[in-house]
Amino acid sequence: MPKTSARLLSLLALLQARRDWPGRLLAERLEVSPRTVRRDVDRLRELGYPIAAIKGPDGGYRLGAGTELPPLLFDDDQAVALTVALRTAAVTGAGIEEAAVRALSTVRQVMPTRLRHRVDALQVTAVDGAGTRPHPQVAPGVLMTLSAAVRAREVLRFDYEPVSPPATDAHADPAATAPRRVQPHHLVTRGGRWYLVAWDLDRDDWRTFRVDRITPRTPTGPRFIPRELPGGDVAAFVAGRFQGSDGTGGRPCLGEVVLALPASVVSTYTRDGVVEELGPDRCRLVLGAWSWPGLAASIGRFDADIEVIGPTELKDAFAHLARRYARAAADGPTEPTTRPPSR
Repeated sequence: MPKTSARLLSLLALLQARRDWPGRLLAERLEVSPRTVRRDVDRLRELGYPIAAIKGPDGGYRLGAGTELPPLLFDDDQAVALTVALRTAAVTGAGIEEAAVRALSTVRQVMPTRLRHRVDALQVTAVDGAGTRPHPQVAPGVLMTLSAAVRAREVLRFDYEPVSPPATDAHADPAATAPRRVQPHHLVTRGGRWYLVAWDLDRDDWRTFRVDRITPRTPTGPRFIPRELPGGDVAAFVAGRFQGSDGTGGRPCLGEVVLALPASVVSTYTRDGVVEELGPDRCRLVLGAWSWPGLAASIGRFDADIEVIGPTELKDAFAHLARRYARAAADGPTEPTTRPPSR
């Protein structure tokens, strides 16, 4: 490689490594004169790199953002990290799988042979352990809109698709279909789904919204002063909501039982519940779900004796499933039964 080209790549790598570089320090690192640095900076500018000059006693340079994405340089560790991130993008639920595959192909094509062999040896299979159901995809544009509102601390308005279709009769609640007005605080991903943690201005409380059900409205509202999130930790806050509340204001389906199993066994298969050891072969389980029958079925999968501590809705759900399973075992005629409340 010609000496000038090699020096240009070294200069570009240095400019990417930190925000501001004094011209004299760049010259020392490259072992050239400040005049040569100025000429090399001009060459990089001609190639599309937005390099700004910094005023001051010593002068300097800063690699800024331009209207187009110029070629970038990555060290070995950065290239491996980028490869892992792109290969696991399929389980993020962000709707960027195709773009991630194209980006990975582009990065791999320009890698040196030694690094390409290292990356090819890194075989990553992304498996979403949250369940077998496909997660709804979120448009990248929606993520960018929500993220921008979070960063700018601007009130966000959006339409929110309900879990069930809204009522169409004259007694339908207008509040159920009205646009939501929130102060967005955090955009989080959990189990292959995206959620917006926000303060709901109309309900005067914290809410957790599924992003795949959000349709943003423009423009955004006025700026706001961030509130203190309960507990101060967004991860703990979101996990707490999933122990029994869907974060949209519905009644929590949270139940408590005692299982005839060791706590170590139950905790292995419990993502969001609270497991407390009561003895060598007994434990207390506090778990939440979207519905009472769903919660009862989830607890029943442990194949152990169950003592229901509460609430009554959970006991009713167990009774409802017991009658259904009994009919299935008897292979008799199917008769509809009264369903327990879903919430």
